[in-house]
Amino acid sequence: MFFIMNDYLNRVLWLILATLAILLAAHFLPDVSVGGVEMRRVDLLSDLFPDNDAAIGDSLPLLPADSALVVKQKVWTDSCKPGMTCIEDFSTDGRGMEPFYDALSRIGSLGRPLRIAVLGDSYIEGDIITADLRNMLQQRYGGCGVGFVAMASEIAGFRRSVIHRASGWSAHNSVGGGSYNRSYGIISGHYFVNDSAAWSQFTGQSKYCSRLDTCYRSSLFLLSPDTATVTASINGGRSKKSFTVMPSDDIQCLTVADTIHSIRWRPSQCSRRTIFYGATMEDVAGITLDNFSLRSSPGTNLGYVHDDMIRRFDRARHYDLVILIYGLNVATPNGRNYDYYRTAMKKTIAKLKECMPGTGFLLVSIGDRDERVDGAMHTMRGVKNLVRYQHSIAAESGIAFWNLYEAMGGDGSIAEMVKAHEANLDYTHINFKGGRRIAGLLFDAIEYGKEQNERRKAFYAREEVSHE
Repeated sequence: MFFIMNDYLNRVLWLILATLAILLAAHFLPDVSVGGVEMRRVDLLSDLFPDNDAAIGDSLPLLPADSALVVKQKVWTDSCKPGMTCIEDFSTDGRGMEPFYDALSRIGSLGRPLRIAVLGDSYIEGDIITADLRNMLQQRYGGCGVGFVAMASEIAGFRRSVIHRASGWSAHNSVGGGSYNRSYGIISGHYFVNDSAAWSQFTGQSKYCSRLDTCYRSSLFLLSPDTATVTASINGGRSKKSFTVMPSDDIQCLTVADTIHSIRWRPSQCSRRTIFYGATMEDVAGITLDNFSLRSSPGTNLGYVHDDMIRRFDRARHYDLVILIYGLNVATPNGRNYDYYRTAMKKTIAKLKECMPGTGFLLVSIGDRDERVDGAMHTMRGVKNLVRYQHSIAAESGIAFWNLYEAMGGDGSIAEMVKAHEANLDYTHINFKGGRRIAGLLFDAIEYGKEQNERRKAFYAREEVSHE
């Protein structure tokens, strides 16, 4: 039995060796064609012998000019500085950062201020982040004044960028209950009705940010179906101007131009059907940045503003860039699926884009937010998922995106900000000190994006010339 098995193994071994010898010999056979078709060579030694074609690949002649594989124009690729969280622009229709950068390149000839609107929740309440971002932009590109301020505010004493006093207004907002009428709402989420002897006074200050003490133009925005009279009293009454408002379906803008440190707007004769929104303090050029914070807003409530009201306000006050900062009222500890939010927010952004032609849009993600787990503070589990969803919302909407969570430092960054006295003990909201740091990060990203945009344009201009 042993001899039979041994003989069998010997035969198998000789068969393997014979097969290997035949395959090795095939390496040296000439190329063979059958019916004009070249047969593929059997080559077990390909790994041992250098591939001459591959070795000389870099020296092969270029493909003919009419080849479909020839790249006829180089493609620009944006870079990002190490350590910086850059703005990602997903726009294919020029509705990301391009309108802002274009206006910035023509800021001296616009004939008006370059305008930015920042729409957000309580994260930016009191002009946190936006006050410092405004200050940085105005110092770099000119402009003055706090921009748009609502007629009245329950947190007026908390805001450092303007001294704001008001009386006699009935306030309505889109997250505040049944008294709000969608027919009157604009992107601010607020409107006001003259209750009794109403007035609003806005005074510049210089203790928190520069370029806010004095401005050169103030405008009041209102919607009036009836005739009304409104008075503007400048610098404590040293100068006054009275306006007669004629009935109109459009949002009207009443403007005074002067050297303005303080201004009081007062409706002297108007019906309760007249709707007031807010007033501005700004320059005739440079940068204007408006803060539209609305506590408890998820951002999707913007989708309920009537299209015609968005268009009316856009005609009265057009923005070159709208920055959306939401998420605190969306994130949940166990949030895994935010499909409902993605669907609603995409519809909201599409609506804004349609009703605000020529405006660019930048979506800023939620920042870091902590929850207590087993007695210790950790990044809320639903936050990172929401950031991914917001990234997807921007990409699918064709707008720009900035990852605030990453810029802050990611996991545990809000806890570090609490230690540095840059955030509150709720491990959710930043304070003015933290707002200044985040404003600096966003300002740097905007400035770097502007540089990349200029280089991209110059690159394609050179490519176009070289192909003429």
